[in-house]
Amino acid sequence: MAEAATLPTRRDEAWRYADIDAIARLGAEALAQWQALDVPAGTSLTRCLVVGADAPEVQRWRVRLEDSARAGFFIVNRGGDYTRVELEVHLARGAHFEFGGVTIGGANEQGGVTREFVTTVIHAEPEASSNQVVRAVHWGGASGNFLGQIKVARHAQKTDAAQDFKGLLLEAGASANAVPQLEIFADDVKCAHGATVGALDEAARFYMMARGIAPATAQRLLVQAFIGDAFVALADEAERERLLDAALGVLEGARL
Repeated sequence: MAEAATLPTRRDEAWRYADIDAIARLGAEALAQWQALDVPAGTSLTRCLVVGADAPEVQRWRVRLEDSARAGFFIVNRGGDYTRVELEVHLARGAHFEFGGVTIGGANEQGGVTREFVTTVIHAEPEASSNQVVRAVHWGGASGNFLGQIKVARHAQKTDAAQDFKGLLLEAGASANAVPQLEIFADDVKCAHGATVGALDEAARFYMMARGIAPATAQRLLVQAFIGDAFVALADEAERERLLDAALGVLEGARL
């Protein structure tokens, strides 16, 4: 669905860490495109996506879940240029939304690359739940961002909502940014968020290398364990492996 759009600036909260120059190359028309999904009452929907190319990309989704519907989005964002995935989710009574996302990668020839997820989850009615798990792995001056907003309406009692972000920086100069936001107007809810950023566990890598595991293999295994949390809720084992392979493939030839 298209709608009028103008180019954002960093004064806009939802675009504060975005690559504004890359957005300008895309143009305002690209930001006006939203993909809409309606999940009927009592049904389930799962989307597994690998996004990102060597040009700027923005994907925007509006998802509406009716009573007791379930939806899961599991996404690997490995763009070679600015890549943004934005989700706006509306939950009716008893609905559940699951999001697992990984941003991963280094720089390109022009410098650092920004990869980001931006989510707005609206608990509009009682007894709905949502869970968001995002992992960011970056190096070479690249940046991984997660801006996640949870909105709970005044009458949406028994809401259960959580966000969990962790960033792993494989080189100095890389960055990860998390902006969790809670807007809660009901009083009988469970809402939680957490965010941490750190480096690779060198003690664990040394332990593995001391037992004959090659440095690149040790690094791959540690990164795999780190990002695997994002796909725990994905029941389809083949799709889970596909997403993990797509993410870990970015490490090949990274010269870390």
